[in-house]
Amino acid sequence: MTTQIQQAQVLHDLHVKGNPLVLVNIWDAGSAAVIERTGAQVIATGSWSVASAHGYEDGQAFPFTQVIDNLKQITQKVQLPVTIDIEGGYGDTPEQVSKSVKMIIEAGAVGINIEDQIIGEQRLYTIEDQCERIVAARQAADQLGIPLFINARTDIFLQADPLSSASVQKENTEQALTRAIAYAHAGANGFFVPGLSDPSSIQMLCTHSPLPINIMLTTDTPSVSECSAWGVSRISYGPSPYQQVMNTLEKVGQQALASR
Repeated sequence: MTTQIQQAQVLHDLHVKGNPLVLVNIWDAGSAAVIERTGAQVIATGSWSVASAHGYEDGQAFPFTQVIDNLKQITQKVQLPVTIDIEGGYGDTPEQVSKSVKMIIEAGAVGINIEDQIIGEQRLYTIEDQCERIVAARQAADQLGIPLFINARTDIFLQADPLSSASVQKENTEQALTRAIAYAHAGANGFFVPGLSDPSSIQMLCTHSPLPINIMLTTDTPSVSECSAWGVSRISYGPSPYQQVMNTLEKVGQQALASR
């Protein structure tokens, strides 16, 4: 347990404004071992990749018992801190989230991503409801004596129209900041904003958010160096590594079959 506490503290300490923790997201024990060998500091799962690798759609379709089994295999394979994407916490209520988080910690994780989108719907939990879920996650971790890093994700930008006007973008960013402040008070440690690529919005959040900002790299996102200069503390690759591996595997299969 002491080792798990130390791993949790390492994860906290690696969130440095302007010197971001870079996470190449993995999906199973094998991919975790590969990324560990590259010199990574932390192992992070991505829910989309984990689900797809096991034959499921994203959105908590992957059974939670299998989520735990997969996590145990990862934490037993690597020596690094492990943070896991638990989507909506695998529970609608704070009580259900608390139970999920306890099982995640008991399986060896020291960090979680938990999102504010209502699974299966195109709307978000109210700030009050999501804060109650974050409080439940924090209390569950405290009960087990682990300083869990709670990375609170907002889906505001994933649900936004990518062609929205500057004024709408500004409004979305202000709403995100409001959530960051509330989530910080509820016990979150980081603020994840996938889908956000606008430089001015990234800089605004980095300047005013009480929580370290986590950006997900996409083809539209500014570079790692630019995000670093603006004060980003964490950069995730999301489903991209899994997609690249699967594309490579498909090409290998096609070439092998074509050579018969």
